[in-house]
Amino acid sequence: MGSRPEILFPLFAELETLDGVGPKTAKLFAQMGIERPRDLLFTLPYSGVNRARRDTIRAVVPPAVVTVEGVVGGHFPPAAKGRPYRVMFRDAATEFQLVFFHPRGDYLKRLLPTGQRRLVSGKVEIFDGIAQMVHPDHVLRPEEAGDLPLYEPVYPLTAGITQKLVARAVAAALARAPDDLAEWIDPTLKAREGWPGWHAAVTAAHAPASDADLAPTAPARQRLAYDEMFAHQLTLALARAALRRGKGVATAGTGALQRKVLANLDYSPTAAQTRAVAEIATDMAAPTRMNRLLQGDVGSGKTLVAFMALLIAVEGGGQGVMMAPTEILARQHLASLEPLARAAGVRLDILTGRDKGGDRAAKLADLAAGRINILVGTHAVFQKDVDFADLRLAVIDEQHRFGVAQRMELGAKGRAADILVMTATPIPRSLSLAQYGDMDISVLDEKPPGRTPVQTALIPTSRIDEVVDHLRRALAEGRQAYWVCPLVEESEVLDLTAAEDRFARLRAALGEGVVGLVHGQMPPADKDAAMAGFEAGRIRVLVATTVIEVGVNVPNASIMVIERAEWFGLAQLHQLRGRVGRGAAASTCLMLYQSPLGEAAARRLKTLRDTEDGFRIAEVDLEMRGAGDVIGTAQSGLPRFRIADLERQAALMAVAQSDARALLAIDPALEGARGQAARVLLWLMDQDRAIRLINVG
Repeated sequence: MGSRPEILFPLFAELETLDGVGPKTAKLFAQMGIERPRDLLFTLPYSGVNRARRDTIRAVVPPAVVTVEGVVGGHFPPAAKGRPYRVMFRDAATEFQLVFFHPRGDYLKRLLPTGQRRLVSGKVEIFDGIAQMVHPDHVLRPEEAGDLPLYEPVYPLTAGITQKLVARAVAAALARAPDDLAEWIDPTLKAREGWPGWHAAVTAAHAPASDADLAPTAPARQRLAYDEMFAHQLTLALARAALRRGKGVATAGTGALQRKVLANLDYSPTAAQTRAVAEIATDMAAPTRMNRLLQGDVGSGKTLVAFMALLIAVEGGGQGVMMAPTEILARQHLASLEPLARAAGVRLDILTGRDKGGDRAAKLADLAAGRINILVGTHAVFQKDVDFADLRLAVIDEQHRFGVAQRMELGAKGRAADILVMTATPIPRSLSLAQYGDMDISVLDEKPPGRTPVQTALIPTSRIDEVVDHLRRALAEGRQAYWVCPLVEESEVLDLTAAEDRFARLRAALGEGVVGLVHGQMPPADKDAAMAGFEAGRIRVLVATTVIEVGVNVPNASIMVIERAEWFGLAQLHQLRGRVGRGAAASTCLMLYQSPLGEAAARRLKTLRDTEDGFRIAEVDLEMRGAGDVIGTAQSGLPRFRIADLERQAALMAVAQSDARALLAIDPALEGARGQAARVLLWLMDQDRAIRLINVG
């Protein structure tokens, strides 16, 4: 990509280089994610205040923000400590008070000299029948009135940062913004939408004239949102191209191993599963690298599809690896894949951080020699001494816990190994474009036969004794249950029942040896023992934290109790509920909540009660949380959007994706005029990420 565009250097200087920003202020700005002048440009006002001048406050209905000119009257310092300082002020028709708490020295006498005219702007309220303006936002001489905008932008703040400080810093950053950047937007699109140029847009976004200018549909804001989406999609498209660069290995399956597995199944795959396997087989047979997302709701049969894909790799003479984010999930995959591997006659093994010494060395030797056909593993698969004889396919489970760079790192373990990502979290289209824009997508939108509907009930924690009684009766009928708690140990800060405490209480109520415990802080051997006991049926109730959120498959478990369910997110609750309903028995999910429920928590729990459709739940999640929360760094490996709103601008994201791919199709090295301009945009938005992905491969 070459050297950085020098024209942008001033925007990437230290924040302290701006007038009025010292080291202390810079640290406060950093808490808001503002570390460079560039960040200030994209920290837009979220509302505004009408500062239009009035002759008098008389017709105002308080509380209301008013800007009025008048004459300063007498000063009345506080008669006792803790009382306010009052200054009388007369406008064209009436008198009111300016009120200040804890003023410094003679500051107010210099700011508001008795007998002189001043312009004041602030919120007018009525207190004890008297109109007053507490701590005016602005006090100006009449000749300075032009400095006050008629509509003043309001920025997000943190403790120690004021609106005036942000406005001054933004003005200084805008002064550094180059006004002659070449245009990266397709001219036809820009003309059709009526968007301004980049400099005009960023200037206008910080100088709204009304509420309409703050809306996502305002031309300046829409253009900047598109820029952010276009840079994001261009980065993903570059990653996509980088993953597909190089030789690529065409892997054609014979179908022989797959037929063995299908012959041993006691059900027929769904049409969606068959379609997904066909899409994957086509990708793997092509000379370019596969980079595909397999998404499906809880219980839609992703594991079978992934295993069929791994068998294609083996049929083609290579190896496959399935990587999970936790050891528990990796071992669950091993357990669920072992019967399929036996049916196919292939060797399946596992590699985790727990493997040490001779055992680990033997596995690595077998892997390097090709004697292990399919490997299941955790992050341990990333380690440098893990070599495959011929890795053709890497399957990554629960990809939202991995970033783009990690996908590439795993793919580099083979000679351009194909990559298949599985996610059990259904994703709305707008989010899938944002998170997985570098991937092709297969969707499992059917559930295999045999999955029983789960009855979901909301129960206040005051009825917990009834739930335990219900559990006792269910255990007597031979059923098993999960009991999920939000914390591991008691917290003095949060009034939540910890897993350790609930385990002790249930053990006392239900008997020794009946209740097991598993959480993320336990030694791996203890976790495995608890899980094994539950799977074997010796443990009837498994008290757990969210380590059992994904992948755990115990068909006899038909009851899920989620304690303090209001503390969990929608997607998490849906995943937890998906642990039951896997066997023939009617299944129930009891969500215990603490009264009274807040509005958002009530909506989350009612949504779960009313539907099992993961895609509908994902849409509600997006509506409630907003795209910023859903596509955070932890989930996508990519930065949050500062301006773009995925919930409201999904169509714009689709346009950005199409434009990014179209540009790279005609200018893959970004060497043309628009390509060079797009390079500047990438630096402007996130230069390190862009350069890393462009140089990958």
